[in-house]
Amino acid sequence: MGAHPKSPSQVILGGAVMSLPDLIEQFPLEILGEAVAARFNHKLPFLFKVLAAGQPLSIQAHPNREQAIDGFARENQLGIPIGASDRNYRDDNHKPECICALTPFWALRGFRKISDMLPRLQRLCPTGLGAELRVLAQSGNAVGLKRFFRTLMTVSKPKQREIVSEAISNAEKSAGDPCYEWIIKLHAAYPADVGILSPALLNLVCLNPGEAMFLGSGELHAYLSGLGVELMANSDNVLRGGLTPKHVDVEELLNILNFSERDISILAPVPADPCEGKYETDAAEFSLSVLTVTQECNFVSRGNRSVEILFCTRGAARLTTGGFGESFHISKGTALLIPAAAPPYVIAGNAVIYKASVPMSPEEGSGKNNS
Repeated sequence: MGAHPKSPSQVILGGAVMSLPDLIEQFPLEILGEAVAARFNHKLPFLFKVLAAGQPLSIQAHPNREQAIDGFARENQLGIPIGASDRNYRDDNHKPECICALTPFWALRGFRKISDMLPRLQRLCPTGLGAELRVLAQSGNAVGLKRFFRTLMTVSKPKQREIVSEAISNAEKSAGDPCYEWIIKLHAAYPADVGILSPALLNLVCLNPGEAMFLGSGELHAYLSGLGVELMANSDNVLRGGLTPKHVDVEELLNILNFSERDISILAPVPADPCEGKYETDAAEFSLSVLTVTQECNFVSRGNRSVEILFCTRGAARLTTGGFGESFHISKGTALLIPAAAPPYVIAGNAVIYKASVPMSPEEGSGKNNS
């Protein structure tokens, strides 16, 4: 749900269908709002998705804005077609993202602490990676971790097969630990990929329904299993690091990755209104909220808003606008575009609805919507 040129949404408007980018081009101030249109060059700055990881998805990371601008220009100069399989940068934007679980959602995110990583890898590959792990233990820092990760990503195919074989043999002896269980599952899906070691390298997370994570630039991650809503900046820039048959550019991946150890922050919705909980992030392009509408609690929108996209994941409700008395039925799977210039609205019923919008400063929020 968005306006990325690769796969833009179609909008049903008065019985007719048109692309969302075309609609925004015709009415940028009315759809986006004056402040958002000015900040983001008349473009919708976010993409809103439902993500179903039926099997583990690729290990990947996204560049920051400067890296995206440089990489996009460089590959354009080299004449690499936008749709080429070996293209890394398909636009010049960064891609911070927020994933919110609808079902139990397993993911890998960011490098473990080296002190946590080492015993796991030593248990899995004491022979195949013995020398490399001794060097990593001696360094104990981000520089050593980058050197170790480069070695792991560039070993020869025969050596890779030896490492994977040893790791699986030892993982099967460690039943009951989710790290090793996921290594076995990843091997079943990607039997020849050294990326199956990622649960020992990266933090393994299981989000409960309603919990979320925010991922910034350069953070290596993979979504393993589950259903969630995902909100991100309007970009398609992905550098892959394994568990995929697609193009992997190791050197460019190493250039953008953050090798710092980090603790994982799990987001819970913070009450913003009686029916609204907000997932707080520092993203400039998007804000994710969950609306829980009941018979006792109707959602009443603010008068001054940015553009919003609503997506219903459970139940049924009715949205009614104040100015023209228009009414829309909402049920599971319904997606609605709310222009910034639309009058205030009320949602009544019993439903859970996720709302994507653009953060506004107090000065912007105090202004009048265009009409």
